[in-house]
Amino acid sequence: MSNQKQNGFIRQAGLLAGAGFISRIIGLLYVSPVTIIIGGVGLGYYSSAYSYYTIILLISSYSIPSAISKVIAQKLSLKEYRNAHKIFMCSLYYVLAVGLIASLFLYFGAGFFMDDPAAIPVLRVFAPTISLYGILGVLRGYFQAHKSMIQTSVSQILEQIVNAIVSIVAAYAFVKIAQKAVAEGGADNTAVYGAMGSALGTGAGVLVALLFMFSIYLLNRDYFQKRMYRDKSGKLDSYREISGLIAGVVLPFILSTAAYNLSTALNTKIYTSIMIGYKNVESTLVSERYGIFNGEAVKISNIPIAFASAMAAAIIPTIAQAVTARKYEDAKDKIFSAVKTIMILSIPSAIGLLVLAKPVVWLLFPNENLEHASHILMTLALSVVLYALSTLSNSILQGIGKVNTPINHAVIALVAQTTVLVPLLLWTDLDLYALAIASTVYSGVICVLNQMAVRKVLGYRQEVFTTFMIPTLAAIFMGACAWVVYEGLYMITESNIISVIPAILIAVVLYFVLLVLFKGVSEEELRGMPKGYLLVRLAKKMRLMH
Repeated sequence: MSNQKQNGFIRQAGLLAGAGFISRIIGLLYVSPVTIIIGGVGLGYYSSAYSYYTIILLISSYSIPSAISKVIAQKLSLKEYRNAHKIFMCSLYYVLAVGLIASLFLYFGAGFFMDDPAAIPVLRVFAPTISLYGILGVLRGYFQAHKSMIQTSVSQILEQIVNAIVSIVAAYAFVKIAQKAVAEGGADNTAVYGAMGSALGTGAGVLVALLFMFSIYLLNRDYFQKRMYRDKSGKLDSYREISGLIAGVVLPFILSTAAYNLSTALNTKIYTSIMIGYKNVESTLVSERYGIFNGEAVKISNIPIAFASAMAAAIIPTIAQAVTARKYEDAKDKIFSAVKTIMILSIPSAIGLLVLAKPVVWLLFPNENLEHASHILMTLALSVVLYALSTLSNSILQGIGKVNTPINHAVIALVAQTTVLVPLLLWTDLDLYALAIASTVYSGVICVLNQMAVRKVLGYRQEVFTTFMIPTLAAIFMGACAWVVYEGLYMITESNIISVIPAILIAVVLYFVLLVLFKGVSEEELRGMPKGYLLVRLAKKMRLMH
């Protein structure tokens, strides 16, 4: 089998990564106008509420696409099309029930989560979105199981566009309502109202994405029906068997994903509790500071992780099918390709953020927090690589059936990062830098433990030289060049945007040239990547390959 065909999942991941990248850029672009509208305190309220909304979403629905894609992919590999569709329908019933319960819990339990009572209404605005996301997740997982990521990709972009538009418009409208109330002698709730308006955008985006995915399903329903009629497997699972299968896979996936992502909500709680309760910092100031960390620095650091998340989603059904068919060498080959691809992308991204942190933050968030946010982003640079690798290895373990292993590793990592975070907040003045250090520790511990587990289960050892060392060497040269170009152009033009964009473009080209020259990637591997034939053609025109 050719490398191109064998690594087709990398192309599918590329589609999903492209959509994820565009979505995150849109997400970054609308944060600045929203921040101007609702202010730093409003952004802090939004960020805190979003963190708790996220953890309830993780527990109830977030990992549904990955879990469903794994279960259905296994049935499709056995050509059990009726069972695959039956799993799809049962999954819809499951998320309808769980999503409703989770939404009600978040709405009525908002007071339990929020340390600042002013932010409770913001969290309640997020509550209905959880019910919608579960259904959306099942539809996305169904198409991902068929190794088709285009539907999910388009829905993600639609979701983020609508989110951006509604967030800005609703935030502006709500702020005007609050200002009118203040003018009439009422309390000043402008920041809270603005955050509530922005939170509406999340629900609107999910709703539009859900309607899109449902429309796509209806367009393909005849094909799915015809395939079920041609099912010759002779096997039809009972609803009891399918319910047990869903519970046995979905629940561990949910727990694994929730545990993996619990660090954000836990860190938010620890940070706000210590800063308000122990150090007696004003709650509005704490919210504003946290907005700098989560609303600016973390959002930027998450952009390069988009490809790792996409690769993780694409590799689960691929690995599951290979393991079901007992093609273990094929599974190892796919793991190697996936890890190498995300390292080729995430290592230069981390170094790029390290050397261009200030101009990138200045480009996306031109406000008075520039110095603070850029230094935090530099502190988070290493976590980009660690989160990328740990995200992928989590999905690899889930794909090979070790769904409980990531849960155990996440718990160990949570203990480790909390052991680091609490003393740093209590007895140092690191403040937000403590959160950045804790995030790096967390992702690092999971990364190491997951790699050890994959090695133990599959006897798999990742090649080091071309996967890690060559990309790092090329990225260091790239980073130095990017810094020199930026500083040189800025001295001449005194314009950040005129300086940073050429610096980034030159850095990308230089990294590609060095990666090929250092033989960090072969022609066959390039062809297996998204638009690989264009990359190969470019390399040959530049006389980097023969």
